Amino acid sequence: MPNRSTDTTFQLVKSLEKSEKRNFKLYVKRNSADPNLKIIQLFDAMDKMDDYDEAALLRKNQSIAKQQLSNLKAHLYKSILSSLRLIKQEDNITIQLNEQMDFARILYNKGLYLQSLKVLDKMKELAKQYEQITYLQQILFFEKKIEALYITRSMQDRADKLSKESAAVEEQLTSVSQLSNLSLQLYSWYIKNGVARNEKEGDEAKLYFETHLPKNAEKLNGFYEQLYLFQSHCWVAFIRQDYLLFYRYTQKWVDLFDKYPGMLEAETAHYIKGMHNLMSAHFDLSNEAKLIEAIDQLEKFSHRKVAQQNENYRILCFVYLSIAKINKHFLEGTFSQGLRLIPGIEEKLDEYELFLDRHRVLTFYYKIACLYFGSGNNEKAIEYLNKIINWKVDLRTDLQCYARLLHLIAHFELGNYDLLEYLIKSVYRFMGKMENLSAVEEEMFRFLRNALQLSPGKIKPAFQKLLESIRQYEGNRFETRAFVYLDVISWLESKIENVPVQDIIHHKYKRKKKTAVHP
Repeated sequence: MPNRSTDTTFQLVKSLEKSEKRNFKLYVKRNSADPNLKIIQLFDAMDKMDDYDEAALLRKNQSIAKQQLSNLKAHLYKSILSSLRLIKQEDNITIQLNEQMDFARILYNKGLYLQSLKVLDKMKELAKQYEQITYLQQILFFEKKIEALYITRSMQDRADKLSKESAAVEEQLTSVSQLSNLSLQLYSWYIKNGVARNEKEGDEAKLYFETHLPKNAEKLNGFYEQLYLFQSHCWVAFIRQDYLLFYRYTQKWVDLFDKYPGMLEAETAHYIKGMHNLMSAHFDLSNEAKLIEAIDQLEKFSHRKVAQQNENYRILCFVYLSIAKINKHFLEGTFSQGLRLIPGIEEKLDEYELFLDRHRVLTFYYKIACLYFGSGNNEKAIEYLNKIINWKVDLRTDLQCYARLLHLIAHFELGNYDLLEYLIKSVYRFMGKMENLSAVEEEMFRFLRNALQLSPGKIKPAFQKLLESIRQYEGNRFETRAFVYLDVISWLESKIENVPVQDIIHHKYKRKKKTAVHP
């Protein structure tokens, strides 16, 4: 389990690049003649630490009293943000708009109302260009305030024009708010629960989507309305495991940035997330050619200036490209080759430890465990699965359940029969408590219980019987997660044919590729 510091000042210090650290010190020293500022001492002390340890910090920096530390950290935090604001204002449209709003307020306070209105007018054009509706609302509110308090004679019919603009912005803001709320609630449902476990949960997600979707949603044509609409469609389709519909709306999501090219700079993170979902859709549909194409597209984008301008975008590109590349090895059955990705991924997980959310870390642990399991290294698979099992988090109950199931199967592969009886009861109880048992899983538990009592000569027929039983569920939409999270059928076929599971999957991949080339 990652050792994650919760000290916000330490996290901010560790997020800084070399140029940002240099700029911070220049910013602080510019306003003080004292070369031994305690704020600089505190900054240097934190910068040298790998993990935040307050006792060690105070022991090594005796000029900083414990009573001062809280106020010093608050001052340091604010000073770092102020220094960053000075060098980052051109990188972000919202920072530019905030700066212009500050200028407009300064001019207003000076009594220079017409100059203030000119700044607001320029702001309005910039906000419209990037569809920054909340800023448009602030601008119009400020304009109305000036017009209501002072006779500017700026233009005829000013009141009517401002009123109409305000009404239009409020209407658009309502639509965006409703759709963004819908998207967020559906995504939150998925993060907590994973995909729908049965028809009832799938219907509940669909009903929530339909009852909270604005009546005119499909007719709205603004960037943000369409973005949140497509996202909402994506989440409900993915929860219901309708992967074709999921693909269609992830493609619409990504294509939206071709329709509004200027928004790529304003909403870079949304584009990267859209590409991640598009790659996931190709993986879920076993469309390897399109997956490779999408990986290449995001790889090239990750090297562009817009994606390199801050740590957030670099981290997102690393996470989503790494997951997609592992998925590609899953499709191809090249698990042993996929193991080459692990050292680089682990190095980045350590580097970005303070910034990665637990959901992403859990996903990486599970996928790495699957790579080891598929390549036949069950001991290493168990090592990573234990990281998930022993990390007490209320996230992705589906992934936690499958981690336990794969953990059980890995011990079965190793012949650890003395552990299996206990593990079977423990995992069955856990999955039952989570209401996570599908028909496929019930069949597997039944088999594993009986397998402990079978002689070597009877085990292969038992595998064949289980395979026949499970195949009937392949077309069931709410059983697909059993085949997505864990390729049960390929594992059973590997046991029956007595070959590594990756050989079975790779053979299927080559056969499918040959069929696609020669129909």
